[in-house]
Amino acid sequence: MHQSEENPRSIRLGDVAPDFEAVTTHGPIRFSDWHDGRWTILFAHPADFTPVCTSEFIEFARIENELKARGVALLGSSIDSIYSHIAWLRDIEEKMGVQVNFPLIADLSQEVSKLYGMLHSSTSATAPVRSLFFIDGERKVRAIITYPPEVGRSFTEILRVIDALQAADKFQVACPANWTPGDDVIVPPPVTSIEASSRMEDPDIESQSWYLSRKQI
Repeated sequence: MHQSEENPRSIRLGDVAPDFEAVTTHGPIRFSDWHDGRWTILFAHPADFTPVCTSEFIEFARIENELKARGVALLGSSIDSIYSHIAWLRDIEEKMGVQVNFPLIADLSQEVSKLYGMLHSSTSATAPVRSLFFIDGERKVRAIITYPPEVGRSFTEILRVIDALQAADKFQVACPANWTPGDDVIVPPPVTSIEASSRMEDPDIESQSWYLSRKQI
């Protein structure tokens, strides 16, 4: 079925991130090859040479090393040309003293924007919203955050979501509201009455109720 701008493709949690070929500021890529088993944050911005987007790129550059330490790569996208991207990134480096080292897709055809449902006609039919996709090493979409054009992203939250997803995978736990590294995590709830009874007596687990228990990792 054809996906129009009024009915964009819907990417859901657990989907395999769609593959594509694109021109970037680091040269042409095929996403599946470029991804190469790494965690990836694929994000869109509405347009080059705009103030909120510029503030975001300064922050993306600031946290890039923190993301690399977590095994996460950044890949940006907008429907501007490769020449616009190069000029904008050079301006950010010259005027703000910030070097952007991750690739930026020149999505003039809007192929990537449409493939990932980044064009919301009620907001803008010609510019992507501030979509952000957390993609794991198996190329599965694990989280999606979307902001409107007039609101910049929370980079503290971006790091928090990565930390929470990776902790959940590593320790087979869940992360409660406002969780940050070092906080207690939630133990999966028991599935039998016997497990529920023993859970309340486990000295290594703090249980507020049989279904809500926390522990340190």
